[in-house]
Amino acid sequence: MYRVDLTQLEVGEWGTVVEIQGGFGLVRRLESLGIRVGKKLTKISSQFMRGPITVRIDNFQVALGFGMARKIIVRVKR
Repeated sequence: MYRVDLTQLEVGEWGTVVEIQGGFGLVRRLESLGIRVGKKLTKISSQFMRGPITVRIDNFQVALGFGMARKIIVRVKR
């Protein structure tokens, strides 16, 4: 197991959110999207050159900006 930010996760890989490196506002925004510590998420797609990243959480998909995705740390099992 190792820890990476969401931008470093490969498409199709999944991991568990272990940390959100941001202030109160960012944490609240992500929680409203269903992303919180302990949740499992799967990276669905990413765009070339710092574009949006799409993840699946529970039964829905969420698109996040590159900067926001860099602050989400996940634990990946390989």
